[in-house]
Amino acid sequence: MSRTIALTLVFGLTISSVALAEQADYGLGRPASDAEIAGWNIDVRPSGAGLPEGSGTAGDGEAIYKTQCAACHGPKGENGAFPRLVGGQGTLASDKPIKTVGSYWPYATTLYDYIHRAMPLTSPQSLSPDETYAVTAYVLYLNGLVDRDEALDAGTLAKVEMPNRNGFVSPDPRPDVSNEACMQDCVQNSELKAK
Repeated sequence: MSRTIALTLVFGLTISSVALAEQADYGLGRPASDAEIAGWNIDVRPSGAGLPEGSGTAGDGEAIYKTQCAACHGPKGENGAFPRLVGGQGTLASDKPIKTVGSYWPYATTLYDYIHRAMPLTSPQSLSPDETYAVTAYVLYLNGLVDRDEALDAGTLAKVEMPNRNGFVSPDPRPDVSNEACMQDCVQNSELKAK
């Protein structure tokens, strides 16, 4: 059997197997309910879309931070076994930039999203919305971005001006993230771009 015929048979069997698998009903599982889908829909956008009801202040968040966060990030977010959360303002253009929530992150809503999804490390998603707002407020307070008694909620969090909000370039100019798909004459086009 020639190599071409063998490859054609393998390709044909693969396509047939995929088509059969797409049509097969093995009687397993069920469609997810709207409530189940909503339970996974927890992302928060830079605009604040997706933030839940609730609120918290830095004063509320201090005790939660001490019990849930300080072991990893240090008592004031400046040291610990895991990344710093505080400091670094004015260092991004230096030879040794310190990337923290207060110096690098462009949106305060991203902090809420990350804390809600992934923190504390030993029990992610265990904080209530009020607790998450409070810890978010405390970390922002430690960075000098909000007052201790300022209540953060779905209406106010997106309005917090982060120092590096305009430090990211849009669209991203790196060629590996913005190339256009080549649909014809691709070899010629790539050769021209390389010159």
